Amino acid sequence: MNETSLLNNIFKLRAKKIDKYATETEAIQHKVLMNLVKKASDTEWGNKHNYKNIHKYEEFVSNVGVQDYESLKGYIDRMRHGESDVLWKGTCRWFAKSSGTTNDKSKFIPVTADGLKNVHYTGGRDSVSLYLRLNPNSRIFSGKSLILGGSHAPNYNLPNSLVGDLSAILIENIMPLVNLIRVPNKKIALLSDFEEKMDKIARTACNKNVTNIAGVPSWMMAVLKHMLDITGKNSVEELWPNLEVFFHGGVAFTPYREQYHQLIRSPKMNYLETYNASEGFFGIQNDFADPSMLLMIDYEVFYEFIPFEELDSPSPKAVPLWDVEIGRNYAMLISTSCGLWRYMLGDTVRFTSKDPYKFVITGRTKHFINAFGEELIVDNAEQGLAKACAETGAQVSDYTAAPVYMGADARCRHQWVIEFSQMPDSLERFTEILDTSLQQINSDYEAKRYKDITLQSLEVIVARNNLFNDWLKSKGKLGGQHKVPRLSNSRDYINELIEMNK
Repeated sequence: MNETSLLNNIFKLRAKKIDKYATETEAIQHKVLMNLVKKASDTEWGNKHNYKNIHKYEEFVSNVGVQDYESLKGYIDRMRHGESDVLWKGTCRWFAKSSGTTNDKSKFIPVTADGLKNVHYTGGRDSVSLYLRLNPNSRIFSGKSLILGGSHAPNYNLPNSLVGDLSAILIENIMPLVNLIRVPNKKIALLSDFEEKMDKIARTACNKNVTNIAGVPSWMMAVLKHMLDITGKNSVEELWPNLEVFFHGGVAFTPYREQYHQLIRSPKMNYLETYNASEGFFGIQNDFADPSMLLMIDYEVFYEFIPFEELDSPSPKAVPLWDVEIGRNYAMLISTSCGLWRYMLGDTVRFTSKDPYKFVITGRTKHFINAFGEELIVDNAEQGLAKACAETGAQVSDYTAAPVYMGADARCRHQWVIEFSQMPDSLERFTEILDTSLQQINSDYEAKRYKDITLQSLEVIVARNNLFNDWLKSKGKLGGQHKVPRLSNSRDYINELIEMNK
C-alpha cells in the first residue's frame, strides 16, 4: 500500500461532507453567516452594526451596507497599526498585498488566524481531497510538491507583523511537517527577486521527485522553461517522471493549456483549477472534464451576488447564493473571518449549475471594455482567443486590450497587444477569427460591429518577446501573484506597453 493510499481514507471523509453541498446549501450558508456574526459581535464593527441582534440573513442585509476597499480602508489601516477587535476579534498580524490590479495604490487585505485556518488552509486540503477522489490511483504523497510563492516585508515595523503576497503568507505559516514534502525551502521560496528565485528553484527542484506543482500558470511556466533550459531536457517528465497534477489558479488557464501540453507530455498529467484569492479560498474544480469550479460553501465565507447589469445603479441589490440564476453574470460579495463584510471582491462569476453550485470566473468588475456599449468581458476574450489559436496554430502567452476612441478619422475599434509563444500561420486570419468569434459570443459586440458603423474590426499588435514581463518588472510586480490586466476601458496600460514595444 503506497503513502497516498494510507492518507486517502482521511481525505475521503472530508469529500463525503462536501457532498452535502448539493442538498443543504441554504442551511450551510446560513450557519456560516450566523457563526461569523456571533464571532464578530464584540468587535468595533459588530457593535456599530448591532450584530448581537442579527439572527437571519435579512437582518444582516438591513444592518450592513455593501462595502468596498475604500470604505474599509480606515479600519484596515488601524488593524495594520496593531489595534485589536476592529473588524474581527483579536489582533491581525498578516496582510495580503493585493496584486489583482496594477494600480500604484496597493490593497492590504487582512489575513487573520481564523481566516488562515478556516478558509485558506481548508481550501488547500480540500483541493487534495477532491483530486484524490478524481484520481484514486494517485501517488501524490510519494514525492514532493513544488509550490511557488511570492515574498513579504515588515508591516509598519511592528513586531511579528508582515505584509506580502498571500502565497508568501501561506508558506510562512504552513505546518512544519508540510515543509518536509515541499520544495524549494522557505528561504528560496520567499526571495523577493523573482529572477533569482526562479533560477534557484529550477536548480534545486530539477533533481527532486516532484509529483505535484502549484502556482500561477504564467510564473510556473517561466520556472519550468528555465529548468529545461539549464538541464537541456526536452520535457518536464524527463526530470519528474512521477509528476501527475498541477493545482493552478490566479489567471485563466486557457491561453496556457497547449503550452503546458508541450512542456509536460505525459498522458497521466492532470490539471485542477482553484480559486484562491487574497481575500479567501472560494472554489475548486471537481471534474477534470468540466472547467467550472465547485463553490466551497462551508468555510468561514458567506456569499452574496449582485447582477452585473446592476453594478452602476445607486443601490444595487444583492442576492444570497440560494437565489442566484444559472447563466447570469454576477459580481461577488463576501463576508469572512478575515473581517471583510459584504465586501465587493471585484471578480465576476457565472453559475453553470446548482445542487451543487458550480461556477466559472468571467472577469473583473473593472476589467472589461464597455466603451461603446459592447460589454466585453474577460470570459468572452478567452473564448475568442482559444478559437483563433485553435484555427491558426497560435499560442498566446499574454495579452491586454483596450478601446481606441473616435479620432479624426471617426474610427473606433478595440486594440489588442498580444505576445505569442507560437505565431499564427496568418496574423490577418487570426485577427479575423478573433473578431468574428467575439461577435458570435457577445451579442452586444456583434451589434456594435454591424456594418462597421460603431466599431471597426479589432486591431492586433504583436508584442516582442518578454514585453509583458518587462512591463511588470518596471512596476516592481514581476513574479508572485501579479498579473496583467486583460481588458480595460482606460488606455493607461496599453499605451505603456505599446511604448515599450517600440
